[in-house]
Amino acid sequence: MIRAVLRMDRENHVTAFEISGHSGYAEEGSDIVCSAVSVLAITCANSLESVCGIHPAVEGGANGHLKVTLPPNMTETQRHDAQVLLCALRQGLRDVTESYPKFVQLSIVNGGKQP
Repeated sequence: MIRAVLRMDRENHVTAFEISGHSGYAEEGSDIVCSAVSVLAITCANSLESVCGIHPAVEGGANGHLKVTLPPNMTETQRHDAQVLLCALRQGLRDVTESYPKFVQLSIVNGGKQP
């Protein structure tokens, strides 16, 4: 199962996301669920840099792991633009989770500081 976690601050803004695991929907190379989640996450991470000019902390590794954390020193424009992208990520992950609930789990962690 793919596990996606969105971390929200006290103002209900997304500050980080973390994705790990494999869906198990189909064989590697044919897994549309894994592909959908991967495209959403990687496009969001890359767009934070290329579109918004933000340099988030990015960690990746084995087992499909990707963690992206916004930096604390963003301009107001960057904060706004980041939230547009991250809200689109949240909607996309919700859509995939609703369509494939046995293969993707989405958790939203509210109101705390960055881990």
